[in-house]
Amino acid sequence: MSPGAGAPTAYVLLEDGTRFDGRGCAADGPAVGEVVFNTAMSGYQEAMTDPSYAAQLLIFTYPHVGNYGVSAPAMESDRVHARAAIMRAATNYEDAPSAEGGWLDWLARCGVPAITGVDTRALVRHIRDRGAMLGGVFPASLSEAQARDLIGAEPPMAGRDLAAGVTPAAPQRLAPTGGAGAGPSIAVLDTGIKSSIVANLRSRGAHLTLHPCSTSAEALLDDSPDAVFLANGPGDPAALEYVVDTLRALVGRVPVFGICLGHQLLCRAVGLETYKLAFGHRGANHPVKDLDSGRIEITSQNHGFAVVGPDGARRLGADEPVRWQTDFGAAELSHINLYDRTVEGLKLLDVVGATVQYHPEAGPGPHDSLYLFDRFLGAIQGAAA
Repeated sequence: MSPGAGAPTAYVLLEDGTRFDGRGCAADGPAVGEVVFNTAMSGYQEAMTDPSYAAQLLIFTYPHVGNYGVSAPAMESDRVHARAAIMRAATNYEDAPSAEGGWLDWLARCGVPAITGVDTRALVRHIRDRGAMLGGVFPASLSEAQARDLIGAEPPMAGRDLAAGVTPAAPQRLAPTGGAGAGPSIAVLDTGIKSSIVANLRSRGAHLTLHPCSTSAEALLDDSPDAVFLANGPGDPAALEYVVDTLRALVGRVPVFGICLGHQLLCRAVGLETYKLAFGHRGANHPVKDLDSGRIEITSQNHGFAVVGPDGARRLGADEPVRWQTDFGAAELSHINLYDRTVEGLKLLDVVGATVQYHPEAGPGPHDSLYLFDRFLGAIQGAAA
């Protein structure tokens, strides 16, 4: 399959009426959701299968997408979660050594609409100016009036619980891998965890049980886990108060750690607030400073919400470990985003727990932050000593 050239056969329409024409290049049919962009230069298959992209249409800012094909190891879950791919110059190569098929063929088999030939630079600049918004990818045969009706029927991302649609139906037990020694037992409250996060924990000896995100605190504690772990996932953390209530019943009784959506949920559980970013952080090139070491890491990120800092600050002025007073004692800023000065992580000082907003597993992305898995596991061991 080739995207070809010629007259437009599809278009992107945003809820504010802005339109971008292109050529359909995968599955037929419209796709509607929140339109967001990812600034990574690779990892297109990982992005499309990341549960955090549920109910979203993904613009790739790097122009050439599909260069190295697709493969089973690049899957971050069991299926595609993003509703459509929007690209400047899609290709369908499968001649890379690791390729098991072509990108566009794979999207078509998965039933995912895609569009190429779009002026993605102009589209991304528009979203940066106006903020992420609802929109859709539509075949040229569908009128704009029909497209607007479909967009209007889509609920906004704010206030939306999407974790319930990506969480497992029943607990799943996973043993350590690769000959790793005996490690801690970790209960994972699964709001859409990525496969590479699971792999990083298992390779370090952790025994994992992935639980539905509706699991109660007492049910999680039935197995006497050494810690509870929360990872990434889609939607608004403010819509997941049932998960927050579960965490409030766990903090102080067992070590609790969170990544991405898990960071936001744990912060809400200790009494902090979250808010929606204008266009989010999505890509593999976000600089974050670790305030413990002073080291600057280039990180992989995928989130549209953030945590409010002390005294209601949404942007923090100094690279200092400022503190909050929470419902469970003091918390201290551990990481800060150097793009927009937002909160990227904190540690609880009076109970055992810590968070980071970004993705230390780097699936895909730089490996600067892999040490955080060792830090988490070391804190669990320290709590048990």
